[in-house]
Amino acid sequence: MAKKKVVKVKNNSKEFKTTADLNVSDKLIDQVIGQEDAIQVIKKASIQRRHVLLIGEPGTGKSMLGLALAELLPKEKLVDILAFQNVNDENQPIIRTVAAGKGRELVQNTNSLGNQSLKSQSIILLILAIAAMIMPWFALDHYSKSLGTTAGAIMFAAFFIGGIAFLAIFIIFLNFGKKLGAKGSSPKIIVDNFKKEQAPFYDATGAHAGALVGDVLHDPFQSGGLGTPAHERVVAGMIHKAHLGVLFIDEIATLAPSTQQELLTALQEGKFSITGQSERSAGAMVRTEPVPCKFVLIAAGNQETLKHMHPALRSRIRGYGYEVFMKETMVDTPDNRLKIAYFVAQEVKKDGKIPHFTKEAVDYIIEEARKRANRKGHMTLRLRDLGGLIRAAGDIALERKAEFVTLQHILDAKLISRSLEKQLADKYIERKKEYEVIITTGQIVGRVNGLAVIGDGDSYSGIILPIESEVVIGGKEKEIIATGKLGEIAKEAIKNVSAIIKKHFGEDIQDKYDVYVQFLQTYEGVEGDSASVAVAIAVISALKGLPIKQNVAMTGSLSVRGEILPVGGVGSKVEAAIEAGLEKVLIPKSNLKDVVIDKEKLAKIKLIPVTNLYEVFKEVYDWTGKENLRKKLFSLKKK
Repeated sequence: MAKKKVVKVKNNSKEFKTTADLNVSDKLIDQVIGQEDAIQVIKKASIQRRHVLLIGEPGTGKSMLGLALAELLPKEKLVDILAFQNVNDENQPIIRTVAAGKGRELVQNTNSLGNQSLKSQSIILLILAIAAMIMPWFALDHYSKSLGTTAGAIMFAAFFIGGIAFLAIFIIFLNFGKKLGAKGSSPKIIVDNFKKEQAPFYDATGAHAGALVGDVLHDPFQSGGLGTPAHERVVAGMIHKAHLGVLFIDEIATLAPSTQQELLTALQEGKFSITGQSERSAGAMVRTEPVPCKFVLIAAGNQETLKHMHPALRSRIRGYGYEVFMKETMVDTPDNRLKIAYFVAQEVKKDGKIPHFTKEAVDYIIEEARKRANRKGHMTLRLRDLGGLIRAAGDIALERKAEFVTLQHILDAKLISRSLEKQLADKYIERKKEYEVIITTGQIVGRVNGLAVIGDGDSYSGIILPIESEVVIGGKEKEIIATGKLGEIAKEAIKNVSAIIKKHFGEDIQDKYDVYVQFLQTYEGVEGDSASVAVAIAVISALKGLPIKQNVAMTGSLSVRGEILPVGGVGSKVEAAIEAGLEKVLIPKSNLKDVVIDKEKLAKIKLIPVTNLYEVFKEVYDWTGKENLRKKLFSLKKK
């Protein structure tokens, strides 16, 4: 069972016992946490109907801002959009707009006119059916008297069969005529805003071309009068359904270039014709009159989106709207802590099932927001993942029939709602220790415990990265040979080690030695330069025969001048070192403020901040029997 602890929030500007005491606003714009700049832009965009491009990490509130914009848009007179048959050109349906709700009335009135003619046809059909039933009996009586019973029976059968056949043919032609008449007379509502008062909001994330810009369905019966008229096969896209409203597209760069071009045309013209999306379909021959699509576009994505987004589309948004970079963290202040408390209350209200949180539980959520920021003095704004923890704790409280969610419920929820990255990292460390791939005691030449992370952002999970090096006489290789599924940045960082050795030891290893570096069992790959310090330590150890203390782990980016530069995910790396049972961990001094870990856990390891390679030498090497080398090396530092 997890040990119970109390995390206090300092200087909260409002006191409350539970989140039930906090009044959550019904307006979506007031529920967006920590994105003040983006909120101001959205308010301006709603007044002037401007497009917005939101760039940021997942879970920072991009889709909520899109919904808020739809809520803030001034009330417009929404319209229904109808497609009519074009008697002059059946492949170009006519498009008309009527006030919202009037479209259904128009279709109903058109259908009622057809029903009136149907009634008169039904009366005629009834008369003919009665006649068809009476005439055989009349023929039987008449011809039996004049020609005999045999002739009467024959005429009865003839009249009966003929009447039934005539009736059947009449019914077939009557139904066929109904279809022909109905096909041309009744319009189709392709955008229906019946009883809608708020501006429409459509999330087109991941939509294919037909769903986004519209389509005309294929008609297998294209001849003989059996086919479906073109206007009845028209399907409006989300750009048309969002007319006078908001169209939200996340990961917009995943749209095909041609689809992005069509979206650009719709933005420029405010109308876009619908045609069949498949060239092999009969719908490809149909192209409607331009269909209104004056919508506000909220495009979203991450920094990679900018590389793959259509330049003209981005230019259009930038020229007629705003670009906003979503914040990933906010400063840890009393007001912002209270915002996290309101966020907890919002999640409880949205869920509608889980109980409210106690003050102590909210305090721990605030502490968790600090940890997930990976930055001292800040709290994360990637709140979707934090919301997952809130709901998991609420589920546990419900299961235990508790009145409120308490701290213990959250601690238990953390155990069952760990991210996949965290589960994989725990499994990785457990297996590596079990098979002694990770060594935490003794001293070994050429072997060092590096640190790395898997995942990104809030999902960072630290892992131990064992690195081994071997130096052999040769000089045939032009550069250090590194194996372990390394990325480009990791490979480039290793090349700098040669310059560092030459500077600190006064010898060029390229002419005398071949240097090999192996990242042990890194099946998931290695990217980034945060292991460059560990690589340098391993190579120097193998070159000079210096034993490395295995109870130490390290992380940091190494410059060619031997300076230790900051890296990411330091908090997660330190936690991994603690869980692996290591005693010391070396981190860049500039990263010291980014380590936000519980004091109880941090007390299990010695945190050593370093600024240059000499400080690392002092901590990781066993200099026994190497005093002369040590003096020579540190005399170079003084010079």
